[in-house]
Amino acid sequence: MKRLKVKKGQILQRKGERSIYVYQVLSGLLRSYHIDQKGREHIFMFAPEGWIIGDGVMPGTEGDLFIEALEDGTVIQLEKDMETKHDPSKLLKRIGVLQKRVIMLISSSAIERYEHFIETYPNIVQRVPQKMIASYLGITPEALSTVKRQRMQGK
Repeated sequence: MKRLKVKKGQILQRKGERSIYVYQVLSGLLRSYHIDQKGREHIFMFAPEGWIIGDGVMPGTEGDLFIEALEDGTVIQLEKDMETKHDPSKLLKRIGVLQKRVIMLISSSAIERYEHFIETYPNIVQRVPQKMIASYLGITPEALSTVKRQRMQGK
């Protein structure tokens, strides 16, 4: 377990690197993402304060995701096998959020996914660019604008 200061834009893991760490966010904001064959980014997860983020591959195998700091902050770097020993409730929270997200992506409208995003990450909506939120939701930035407009009209 090691405490690290991270800077905005710092990459903590690159796709293809051996994945041996997860990161508990003490302050700041991290994201994990994948870049497809066409060069498009697809955000997998955000990790604000109190969250754990990492690549789901087995420890020591090549990672599928990039992990990047979106803000300056402090994280605790944990070896993957220590993650569940350190605080299993944070791991369960992460798994629960990811499971809900997959279900939402395959069965919900864009408005429902946006509502879920706001419920899941209430404190980061103003901290990340709209194009990142759109990427997370699996829609274009233009579609996100439409969703937000429809949501405001519906209230």
